[in-house]
Amino acid sequence: MASSNGLVLVDLDGTLCRYSADAFTGRADLELLPGTLEKLAEWRAKGYMIVITTGRQLSRLETERQLKIAGIQYDHLVMGMGGGPRHLINDIKPEGTLTAFAHNLPRNAGISSVTI
Repeated sequence: MASSNGLVLVDLDGTLCRYSADAFTGRADLELLPGTLEKLAEWRAKGYMIVITTGRQLSRLETERQLKIAGIQYDHLVMGMGGGPRHLINDIKPEGTLTAFAHNLPRNAGISSVTI
């Protein structure tokens, strides 16, 4: 597990890998989007904890297998979140430092352009 200088919550399907009904249901392996492994490695090197989120109802073991084959390293996997909007709620530090940010990306655009 990475030392935690922060936390990156990142969706799996359509963000780290191409959204595919076959991968989503376990009938195919993940097709990584360009820059996925490099960006995750960059964030881990900066000390961020990586938490992958997904609305998948697929078995945890199958999703973990797909992630391993794809070479995706992460600290936690949160499954079954559904397909609706997700809201990150956090406090502001007493000195005014913001502690929550959101990056909404077009489906299958990948994370290579995200700067943290």
